[in-house]
Parts: sequence; C-alpha cells; structure tokens
Amino acid sequence: MSEQQEPARWPRIEPQPDANNASASSAGDAAQSTAPAASVAAGGAQSGTFRSLRHRNYQLYFGGQLISVAGTWMQAVAQAWLVYELSHSDLTLGIVGFAAALPALIVSPWGGVIVDRVPKRGLLIVTQASAMLLAFILAALAFTNTVQVWHVVALAAGLGLVNAFDGPARQAFVVEMVGREDLTNAIALNSMMFNSARVIGPAIGGILLASLGSSWCFLLNGLSYLAVIAGLWAMQLSPRTVRRATDAPLKELAGGLKYVWHHVEIFALLMVALIYAVFGLSYATVLPAFADQVLNSGATGYGLLNAAVGLGAVIGALIIARSGGGSSRGRLMVLASLVFPVVLFVFAYTGLFPLSLALALGLGTLFMVQFTLINTMLQLRVADEMRGRVLSLYSLTFFGFAPFGNLATGNLAGYWGLSPTIAISAAVALILFLVVFMFVPRLRKLE
Repeated sequence: MSEQQEPARWPRIEPQPDANNASASSAGDAAQSTAPAASVAAGGAQSGTFRSLRHRNYQLYFGGQLISVAGTWMQAVAQAWLVYELSHSDLTLGIVGFAAALPALIVSPWGGVIVDRVPKRGLLIVTQASAMLLAFILAALAFTNTVQVWHVVALAAGLGLVNAFDGPARQAFVVEMVGREDLTNAIALNSMMFNSARVIGPAIGGILLASLGSSWCFLLNGLSYLAVIAGLWAMQLSPRTVRRATDAPLKELAGGLKYVWHHVEIFALLMVALIYAVFGLSYATVLPAFADQVLNSGATGYGLLNAAVGLGAVIGALIIARSGGGSSRGRLMVLASLVFPVVLFVFAYTGLFPLSLALALGLGTLFMVQFTLINTMLQLRVADEMRGRVLSLYSLTFFGFAPFGNLATGNLAGYWGLSPTIAISAAVALILFLVVFMFVPRLRKLE
C-alpha cells in the first residue's frame, strides 16, 4: 500500500508502521498485504451481482447461513412476542434486549483477540453449535409451558456471549473464502442473505406464531443451525498459517484499540455504526408494542413490519452488490445516515398500517446501504493481523452497546409513550451523525 493510500491518521499522532505490508500467510487465497482500495473496488464493480458465489466454499457458507439466519429471525419474532405476552411490559422487552449486552460488552474485544489467534472455521463450528443448544433449551421450556421471563433473559445473555466470538469470526472469515478481489461483493451478498432471511424468517415465524405458538419457532431455529455447521464441515480451505501469538492477550487487546484510535477513518466509521446501533435501531425493541398499541395490527402486523424491513434491506444489499459502491461509497453512506432518522421520525407518528409498511421498507433499505458500506470500507482499510480485533469492535456496536439503547427505549416508552420515544431517538441519531460528519468530513470522500 502506498503512503497516500494508507488509512488516514489523527494529525497529532505520529504515523505508525504500515502493518498491511506484512508477509502473506496463505498460498491459496489472495495475498495478505492490503491491496489498494480503489483497485479492489474496481474489481468488484466490474463483475456481476453474484460474483462471490463462484467460490465453492462461499456457496456452502451462503446456503447454510441463509437457512440458519432465517431460523434466527423466526426465533427473534417469536421470542419478542413471547416476552410481551408474559409481561405486557415495554420495559421487559428492553431488559431482554439488554441481557445480551453485558457479556458481549465485556467479552467482544477479547473475542477479537481469539479470532486473530485460532482457525476461524473451527471457532465458528463451536459458536454455531452453542447457539443451537440455547435454542433447543428455550424450545423445551416453551413446549413444557414452564418458560418464564427470567429464562429468556438468561438465554439471551448466553447468546450474547456466543455472539461475542461468532460475530467477529464470521466477518473475518469472509476473506478466507473469497479473497480480497471479491471481498466487497461478498460483504454485500452476506447482507443480502441476512436480510433475505429476515423476510423469510419473520414471515414463517408470524404464521407459526399465530397457528402453533412460539415453541415451534424455537425448535425450528435450533434445527436450522445444522445447515451452517454442515456447510462449514464440507468446506475445502487452503492451508493457512494461524498467527502465532507472542504478546499477552491484554497487550494484544490494547494494540487493537490503539490501532483503531490511530486511524481516523476507521475510528469514525465505528462511531457512525455505534450511533446507528444505539439510537437508530432501538425502535425494533418496542416494535411488538408499536404494532399492537399504535397500529392495532397484532402479531400478524408485527411479522409483516419485520418482513418489510427485511425486504428493504435485501433491496439495499442488492444495490451495493451490483454497483460495489465504487468511488461513491462515502457519499452513499453519509446520505443513508442522514435520511434514515428522518424516515424513522415519520414512522413514529404514522398510524396507517400500509404507510408504516412502506416506511419500514425504506428503513430497511437505508439501514443496509449504510452498514454494508461501513463494513466494506472497514475491511478494505484494516491490516489482516488486526482484522479480528477491529471487527470485534464493529460487532460490539450491535451486541454490546445496542442493548443499552434498547433498554433506554423500553424504559422511556413506558413514561413518554411509544411514538415520542422513537421520534426522540431518531432526532438524537441525526444530531450525532451531523457531529461526526462535521469533524471528519473526509468520510464523504471514501471509496
């Protein structure tokens, strides 16, 4: 990487050695030294929307994850409705979301250290099997009619612990399956797959929830993990040399934090993701109550709203997978960040279900455009030996800090009402986005 292509640093800090010049650790995949972002972007933009699927390993991963994530979204819908039925409390919905925060908040940065030290496929098999076990436990409690709110809280905390390792491992594993030349496209397809499942999962979940109950949703989610585990086992990966740890874990963790702080663009991208996760997405926590109390649409309407958000996200991912973003990545990310809170504010005060569905579609599209671009721009700028630690901080914005926004939203909704709470969150998100873009205007120019 040439000096001008190196990630920008804070002006007052002395430049650090370019870690991206480290020697390659694999003969089978693309070279480990970071290619210029412009050339990678060009390679992705010149190819078709589904270019990454030419890699057999990615085909296995994509198919398995599509089934598994559909089950995950199915459980998310059923679990939220179950908690609401058990408690009829907006605050309790926030508490369940918050339950995943504490283990993730503490463990996620350490999870990144582990991801940089061990084979990622093996780690993913362990995390997926653990999540499967948690789903089966919840299903057993639901089938026997012994489930209580504290059971759901405890299992949510367990899943938060699993996600602290699973999240950064999945993100860092992409480059091993497709190489750097298809990295941008694969990230977009991952987002499309995730949100295609978000359409399928809630739709099926809403039907099962209304007809058979939440227990079947939990059982099918547990079974869905078998697809991704089988796909991981069937992969034929090129031999890779796992980085030999020479420093203590605490020192490696500190090194990852220092690396992020020294690179202004990476730091700013993580801040945008953090603001979005805490304030922009917290509305989803009280969406069951919003569908029931404001829109008067019940469980079916709640499932349709989730499906609309998911469909919009698929549209957003397809846009990025097709175009790659190219030289306009930064501008698109900034635009999506500023428009999303405005749409969310309008969504908060609409009482018409068809209009709410249309706005939910827009929220999903804007969300996916922004987060796909943030993920892409992060991965194109991070050194390979720091990838797990940086991506663990990216995952931390969802699994560690987002539940704080969920808890606050659930609590405030009980005092201020659902619509004012969602609207205030949208306004705060917009203000904070403007602050970040004012202090780091170069984000608009990122490729």
